[in-house]
Amino acid sequence: MPRTVDREEQRRHIGTALLRLVSERGLDEVSVRTVAAASGRSAGAVQKYFRTKEEMLAFAAELAGERVERRMAGVDASLPLRQALRALILTALPVDAERRAEATAQLAFAVHAAHHPRLAAIRRQVDEDIRQALAAWLESAGHGVHASAVADAVIALSDGLALRMLYAPQEHEHLLTVLDHALDALLPDPPAPAPPAKG
Repeated sequence: MPRTVDREEQRRHIGTALLRLVSERGLDEVSVRTVAAASGRSAGAVQKYFRTKEEMLAFAAELAGERVERRMAGVDASLPLRQALRALILTALPVDAERRAEATAQLAFAVHAAHHPRLAAIRRQVDEDIRQALAAWLESAGHGVHASAVADAVIALSDGLALRMLYAPQEHEHLLTVLDHALDALLPDPPAPAPPAKG
């Protein structure tokens, strides 16, 4: 019997091709035709899974967010708090080819979302999922008092660094140093215990 085509697998393959296309050529180059070519399919085959460009963009945005969340889930939560938080931020920074492609696509989606409510809603949901996961992790690490505020600051820091790394890749090392300074400010070392009083 012929193998049944897995619909979700096909959608993911097309979504991955779209992310690659956006990272290489920009969002303006995305159409059913160009995504079909990038995924090795006909336009008609792509339209079996996505009726419009907006449907493809919405799915690809969810796919990119899912990848970041999966990498975040792989960070060792038993690491010291600051070290683990740095590792979490690195999951979203464009420090290798795969993450650079995703970050480029994410930035393009963010700009597009300013004028497309459906995509904006997906972006907000991805942000909220990441924020809640970060806050829960901070609380479990004993940083519960300001967990939500720190999570928001971490997301803002990550977004800003990712943007600068995209247009100034020659500054990666400097920007990673900036990350370390920012983490020092967000999570200062606890004060040393006072020496015992002399009797």
